[in-house]
Amino acid sequence: MPRPARLVPAVASALALALTLTACGGGSARDKIGASGVSDPYFPKAGNGGYDVTHYALTLAYDSTSRRLTGTAEIEARAKQDLTSFNLDFKGMKVTVAEVDDAPARFHHSGHHELTIRPPDALDRNATFRTTVHYSGRPETITDPDGSREGWLRTADGALALGEPVGSMAWFPGNHHPSDKATYDITITVPEGLKAVSNGELRREETKRGRTIFAWRTAEPMATYLATVAIGEYDVRRSKTANGLPVYVAVDPDQSKASAKVLARIPEIMRWAEENFGPYPFSSTGAIVDRANDAGYALETQTRPVFPGAPDTALLVHELAHQWYGNSVTPASWRDMWLNEGFATYAEWLWQEDHGGDTAQATFDALYDHGENTYENLWAFPPASPTSAAHISGDPVYQRGAMLLHKIREATGDATFHDILRGWPTTHRHGNASTSDFTAYVEQQASDEDFSAIWDDWLYGSGKPDHA
Repeated sequence: MPRPARLVPAVASALALALTLTACGGGSARDKIGASGVSDPYFPKAGNGGYDVTHYALTLAYDSTSRRLTGTAEIEARAKQDLTSFNLDFKGMKVTVAEVDDAPARFHHSGHHELTIRPPDALDRNATFRTTVHYSGRPETITDPDGSREGWLRTADGALALGEPVGSMAWFPGNHHPSDKATYDITITVPEGLKAVSNGELRREETKRGRTIFAWRTAEPMATYLATVAIGEYDVRRSKTANGLPVYVAVDPDQSKASAKVLARIPEIMRWAEENFGPYPFSSTGAIVDRANDAGYALETQTRPVFPGAPDTALLVHELAHQWYGNSVTPASWRDMWLNEGFATYAEWLWQEDHGGDTAQATFDALYDHGENTYENLWAFPPASPTSAAHISGDPVYQRGAMLLHKIREATGDATFHDILRGWPTTHRHGNASTSDFTAYVEQQASDEDFSAIWDDWLYGSGKPDHA
């Protein structure tokens, strides 16, 4: 006779969750459950359905000796459907209490990805509500599909939180997909002598009884992957740009001397960027410079990009350009990553062109003629269609993305292209946009041009395109 079927772990987990919710009084046909993912083409379980977050208030305390993080997340949201339960992305740490609108809520947390919360009373569509989650533990470091490390990175003197693409779920529960942006208050308590640096503006710094509290506020919408916390010993430099924009720079003392000259160019780069990309979309700027081995890459964390060691000018230009392309106008899904990286890479080309280096045309020609010598996978896939999650930060996304923008410039001429550079982040300021949104925008701005060959060959086409 047939052997009894054995429950695979995923089925067993789903059954356990169903039994948990049934025991909580749920499981009926009337249940309205928010989806546990938004079906992103590369990270289908990232994000959650059924609600839209408007604000995160994170209160964190980090013990650098035990490396434990204690947190309270207050998440303000609006229900997009009737909800009897909903999910938050959260990995690793232990959840002790969950509340909805100050009332205790039942919850289930596997520890692997999903935190499912069942409010005591069903939420009506369009209702606003506040979820509070208390948690603690040692946050995890997550290995991305491409092998890079994100999440909560331990450093010699503290920690560094980096979130692209899904690492932020290692240190706070939330709706961790770029399509759901929110404002933030992040308050971090650390041992006296350490600093805690985050996004936005520092609202309060207070030391008492051997601990220092740093309270940061981000008043403009931000995707969760752009949130950061850097804890450690930092030299802090405050200044302003010519038009009064606050500049807050935090540098590991080990990198202070090496980075001083390039970081002093932030006001100059910001002035140039505003001329090319339009008004700066945020209320402060700056940088965080850690040691080279603390993270293996730079990241455009909002208002305050993170660098692994002292950056050169090109990398600083790249990450500051992201504040327009990626941070203010944010991709609708991870398939649209080239809208971040293609623009930021092309910003490097433009800076070089405007400051006595190669023209963008010369850079394009060199890439076309022998770029595969430097970027082995340059022609492996089109920028708008990475072959897998491991390739969303691949060479074609950056380099071919920039080459596509240059083809648009060739077709439209400099004046119209300049209007596109400025108009695109202005049109979608603090919002989300997809590749199809971009192609429609370009066609609208240059309605007398036929871009079909450019889209077919440079945006979606496989292999090395023909180039006259």
